[in-house]
Amino acid sequence: MGREHWKKIWVGSAGNMVEWFDWFVYASFATYFAGAFFPDGNDTAKLMNTAGIFAVGFFMRPVGGWLLGRVGDRKGRKAALTLTVSLMSASAVLIAIAPTYGVAGYGGAVVLLVARLLQGLSVGGEYAASATYLTEASAPQHRGFASSFQYVSMTAGQIVGLGLQIVLQRTMSDDALHSWGWRIPFIIGALGAAIVFYLRRNMLETEVYEESGDDTPAGDKGTIKALWAHKREAFLVIALTMGGTVAYYTYTTYLTKYLSNSAGLPKQTATLVSFCALIVFACLQPLAGKLSDRIGRRPLLITFAVGSTFLTVPIMTLLKHAGSFWPALGLSLLALVVITGYTSINACVKAELFPTSIRALGVALPYAIANALFGGTAEYVALWFKDAGVESGFYWYVAGCAAVSLVVYLTMRETRDIDLKRVAVPDQEVETVPSRVA
Repeated sequence: MGREHWKKIWVGSAGNMVEWFDWFVYASFATYFAGAFFPDGNDTAKLMNTAGIFAVGFFMRPVGGWLLGRVGDRKGRKAALTLTVSLMSASAVLIAIAPTYGVAGYGGAVVLLVARLLQGLSVGGEYAASATYLTEASAPQHRGFASSFQYVSMTAGQIVGLGLQIVLQRTMSDDALHSWGWRIPFIIGALGAAIVFYLRRNMLETEVYEESGDDTPAGDKGTIKALWAHKREAFLVIALTMGGTVAYYTYTTYLTKYLSNSAGLPKQTATLVSFCALIVFACLQPLAGKLSDRIGRRPLLITFAVGSTFLTVPIMTLLKHAGSFWPALGLSLLALVVITGYTSINACVKAELFPTSIRALGVALPYAIANALFGGTAEYVALWFKDAGVESGFYWYVAGCAAVSLVVYLTMRETRDIDLKRVAVPDQEVETVPSRVA
């Protein structure tokens, strides 16, 4: 890969990292600020309240996916990426200054809710814009490798957030963290977003977008009408995302809470387990992406789905009784190795399904819908099962979602060899899988 390609990947990934840092620190610091916005009561109930607001952010993602996907297809990937980071910066500032329940009653929770709505809008467009940008910016034979950096950067954002949490846990008292220390990561996130805004204003547009050869009328680009012409691919994105997003959020954003509340590990130990596991997870993404460039996307997706279907229940059951750092780390790594088959390549698989004129919206809207229904609710569903006294029901729920996606992976076409400039369009006879682009 040339220097120019690496530059595009770096700028796209850096912005993605900041976006997901802001998105994930809400989840990782929720145990500290859950009591700040709600009256005294059951600790699990407080977490359910904050998890509910977390889920609301996901339900704004389809709106963000539609709005920013439309911008990406009409104005360019660069324009969409710049807008997403602006929205995320605003949301981080709101959370950082939100008043507590003691100061403003439920007014603080309302500010928190507004901030999460803005985050939902931002991330709803960020995923598709960055997935499209990274896929289009790379050479055809390296698309799997290049697009894998989306989850490298997403995971890096969470690693930085967890690393900051570890530092704060070791340098501040527990009372200080619950009182005001939880605001620090959101201040840092707002500053990081400002830096990325500058970088993205100077980024280069992809050649695939600039040289798009499809004959879609300008007025139809990025519209629901144009997307409906590719409804089969849109429903395919929802179905193939279902199992992957539930598994991903279970073993990333929810893992720390699960180890702390269910497995009984100290918060510091639970955070360290997640931190170490995610570092390994991030390193695996480019390796798996490169492998998909050689053997195809479907083998990796199928491996993930089989592993997640049959290993989720035993892994979650053993994690609950891990008892200490090393067993918990080993089991967490096993789970993350399994879901690497999905995370490393799902961005390019979705982008490869659509033509240039509808690619950003085609990835954004159905993916955001799937995340709203399954990813954003995963933590809330887990806490609901726990509160109902049948926590193991959540393990079967995760396995069941993976089983549904497995059926999709077994029946879908291979996308590795598709030419992004010549993706099949409706009512035209174009080869489903063209010759490999050299």
